Amino acid sequence: MAEEGSVLWRPGDAAVAKCKMEKFRRRVEQARGLRLPAYQDLWRWSVSDIEGFWESLWTHFGLDRWTGHDRVLGRRDMPGAEWFPGARLNYAEQVLARGRPGAVAIRHMSEVRPLADLSHDDLADRVTRLASWLRAAGVEPGDRVVAYMPNIPETTIALLATAAVGAVWSSCSPDFGTQSVIDRFGQIEPKVLFAVDGYRYGGRDFDRRAVVAQLVEALPTLRRVVAVPYLDTGAWRGAADRVPWDEALATSADGFEFARVAFDHPLWVLYSSGTTGLPKGIVHGHGGVVLEQLKMGSLHLDLGPESVFFWFSTTGWVMYNVVVGALLTGATVVQFDGNPGYPDNGTLWRLAEETGMTFFGTSAAFINALAQAGEKPGAAFDLSALRAVGVTGSPLSPEGFEWVYDSIKRDVWLNSISGGTDVATAFVGGVPSLPVRSGEIQAPWLGVAVEALSDAGEPLVGQIGELVVSAPMPSMPVFFWNDPGGTRYRESYFEDFPGRWRHGDFIRFNADGSCVIYGRSDSTLNRYGVRIGTAEIYRVLETIDGVRDSLIVNLDLPGGRFHMPLFVVMEEGRELDDTLRDTINGALRTRFSPRHQPDAIHAVPAIPHTLTGKKMEVPVRRILMGMDPGKAASRDAMADPGALDYFVDFAAQVAARVAAMSGEGDA
Repeated sequence: MAEEGSVLWRPGDAAVAKCKMEKFRRRVEQARGLRLPAYQDLWRWSVSDIEGFWESLWTHFGLDRWTGHDRVLGRRDMPGAEWFPGARLNYAEQVLARGRPGAVAIRHMSEVRPLADLSHDDLADRVTRLASWLRAAGVEPGDRVVAYMPNIPETTIALLATAAVGAVWSSCSPDFGTQSVIDRFGQIEPKVLFAVDGYRYGGRDFDRRAVVAQLVEALPTLRRVVAVPYLDTGAWRGAADRVPWDEALATSADGFEFARVAFDHPLWVLYSSGTTGLPKGIVHGHGGVVLEQLKMGSLHLDLGPESVFFWFSTTGWVMYNVVVGALLTGATVVQFDGNPGYPDNGTLWRLAEETGMTFFGTSAAFINALAQAGEKPGAAFDLSALRAVGVTGSPLSPEGFEWVYDSIKRDVWLNSISGGTDVATAFVGGVPSLPVRSGEIQAPWLGVAVEALSDAGEPLVGQIGELVVSAPMPSMPVFFWNDPGGTRYRESYFEDFPGRWRHGDFIRFNADGSCVIYGRSDSTLNRYGVRIGTAEIYRVLETIDGVRDSLIVNLDLPGGRFHMPLFVVMEEGRELDDTLRDTINGALRTRFSPRHQPDAIHAVPAIPHTLTGKKMEVPVRRILMGMDPGKAASRDAMADPGALDYFVDFAAQVAARVAAMSGEGDA
């Protein structure tokens, strides 16, 4: 196995000197009379002088030229911090104002459409035209506008048009099932729906017009449905109750004015995974997103007008919002709709070659899949323009890190980030002026007072603890939708460590500030009092020949006992036999400890994943512990609902074992 912590890449002196993080550091030193020679010094200042840091960002990115404000923090409580009271701004106006006239804003391709470009000028024209239509249709600030749309330019135009009039945006990818969409949109009572007729994935067409009709019936607050032809240009022809996209876009934008709103005015509603219960409606504000995405895009992703930025995502994942936010830096963004493995694993790398992509963002699962398939995109494609590879979604193992450098490109910055939909950004991630070490995230991000805490609330270094944020951030949720008094909000983040945000991840910080994420703390494996992150188990399984996917849970049994089964999906043509079981157990025992060995290993047809690719450890554990499957997991929020069937059947076996053990008493 690869050695964690070994240096894989260092930025050259010239690269450090010209990166945007370094320019910001020098500007802060000069403007504030500080000495901050290294990134860690800059970070410590950013979390100790919160008002000074965010004020510096405000002026660094020119927001002072648009609006004044009374002070940086009106209230510092968490939850309940009040940021930049008195400021008035608009997210869409900021995005469009920072575009470069004549330059390309969006390069886009899908399984339906060939590669094409949309300029900043055309983007601004279409956004203001659509915003004018929304306003004429009676959409006012605070009204909700939703989209059942894929990752195509029309979706981005609709998002920005919604923001331009001060309305609140929300979207679901068209691969979401009907009930999953109703669970989300039904909470927020939308006035307008944008929808496509269908989408194409893996060469197969999926007609969604019947689903759209069901959504319209289930959402009584809708006043307009804008029909976007995607699979078939004539799909919606003759539908009297649908407004054609081209008709809405033909509205005159003469005299259009952006709705400049308060800093915390709702911009969009994002959602928790919704795999257990109704998904939380997470609301972010205009100002917090503008400021955070400028910081993220410019300083931590090192994006600017010279950049061509891509992160593979659907419109149901927060990374889509991050891609749109990259337009704030003046970068060209690349949008792709389709199966990244169709017609082969080179699809996204061909896109990188054709677009001159400088930043390629993806998930750890995608990296692992390519590594297991033996792919070497760096040898097959011209990636000379590529400067950075981004990865998120789940922890990337040292082996995944080293595959990037062995198989994509030696001279590339691997920017591994970890954060969440909850804050629309990362807590820890890449810093362009620091080295990349195998299996480690480079550093905490500026303005994020993140640390690892013990159960007793003591800070830990070199040990695994709860990821906790001890100071407010502007992009923390303004509120949860339909959460009177903020009860659910407080319970979600502040119940265990009052006054501090507990995110639900296990993390270990090293002395130099680098860190490792160990997976969700609510799916921790507790063996003989030792807490084991599931990411440790998966890291080993990813190196086992013949194992394609895996999931592990720990089940509490009567009398203080427990049972830890491991479920594996085998590669085609391979079987789980005693030899392979011995190989798995031996690797876990050798690499970590005997406690890491499962009590049983089972071959399964599929591992349940959310629509955004996360393994459903907690729902599976709840089902195996006897919870009603319908309450433990929403199949409509799953990538493959059938993957849960095995575990529902297996739960009966667990129940029989628990009953037998209960009959044994305490012996």
